[in-house]
Amino acid sequence: MRGSRMPDRASGPTPHERLTAAALAHVRAGTTDLADDVLRVPLDYYTDPELFARERGELLASTPLALVPSGRVREPHDYLVREVVGRSVLVSRGADGVARAFLNYCRHRGARPAEGCGSTRRFTCPYHAWSYDSEGQLVGLPGSAGFEGIDRSEFGLVELPSEERHGFVWVVLTAGATLDLDAHLGPFDEELAGFGFGSYEFFTDRTLQAAVNWKATIEAFSENYHFPSVHGSSIVGMGAVPNTAVFDRFGLHSRLAFPGPWIDKATDEADHPTPLDHMSLIYWIFPNLVLGVSAIGVELIDILPGDEPVSTTLVHGWMAREAAPTEEIAQFYRDLYEQVHAAVRDEDFATLPSCGDGSVHGQHDHMLIGRNEIAVQHVVRTMQAALSRRRT
Repeated sequence: MRGSRMPDRASGPTPHERLTAAALAHVRAGTTDLADDVLRVPLDYYTDPELFARERGELLASTPLALVPSGRVREPHDYLVREVVGRSVLVSRGADGVARAFLNYCRHRGARPAEGCGSTRRFTCPYHAWSYDSEGQLVGLPGSAGFEGIDRSEFGLVELPSEERHGFVWVVLTAGATLDLDAHLGPFDEELAGFGFGSYEFFTDRTLQAAVNWKATIEAFSENYHFPSVHGSSIVGMGAVPNTAVFDRFGLHSRLAFPGPWIDKATDEADHPTPLDHMSLIYWIFPNLVLGVSAIGVELIDILPGDEPVSTTLVHGWMAREAAPTEEIAQFYRDLYEQVHAAVRDEDFATLPSCGDGSVHGQHDHMLIGRNEIAVQHVVRTMQAALSRRRT
């Protein structure tokens, strides 16, 4: 694979003035941030079964994942079950107010005590009715005479390492593993802290699946080069100047600023308004989460591999910066989400399966990632480096 280094311009708080000025300069000049060279990516990066198994079994099993927005489990006893690379994971906020993550398997015979989402003080296994409280402790054992002598405190749900920070419950999928969120986030920690996502109001989400590699799906949300051909006159295409972005790297993670067509109205004065007045900010949180931040909310694009190399599952959600004060505003939120979701479903996910097919059947050595696809290059390089570190 051939390529070159990425710029690393960002540290500390969001540089509002520089970001707005840089985006405005690109729009006026018809330019964009560029990588140093074109990147060549072998086709088997998207299709190799051994690499795919390592991504699921090593990378995703050992890396902190921003698995659940805090707004999904805001109150004590709120819970959510997610399927994550073959594991059923239960995130529950206990009576003590602490959000925890568990493997969602009964300690008796392994059936799942929890399903879906909601609020409950007890999770009861459907097989033999063993029950667990919202902190994962075994509290109900029918026919207890048959289990005389066991210490119930040793048979709670298996807890996964987790930490709640910046509006998400972060989870490592391997019990007993280390979760070092400071190391994982690095310089990105301060950037995330500035948004206060923990106070955002969760609105909704839906799940999509497609026959394309999960990394290629992440790449689709890491550039706006495809906007004119894929999104045309939809809300996504109309919301950004195509093939124009400001890129910043935060260690493993990255940010793209997509200027809106109205950015030319921004002044050149030093006191710029917030960048969100003139652009959307697209964050990639390594390894699988994309956040599309706008002035009114944040789009959640959670991307994971399916069961085969050329398969992906995407959970597409949205959170509002402020709860809707009126039904009129609530309807505006619903309409906005429906329009954006339609673009993801009917435009991105209508196109991506053909990319998956091309990665399997294309009889050439590699794909090209252009200099103008600078964030895509960062995704590829970061994924490669992370897997290389785990192999040594």
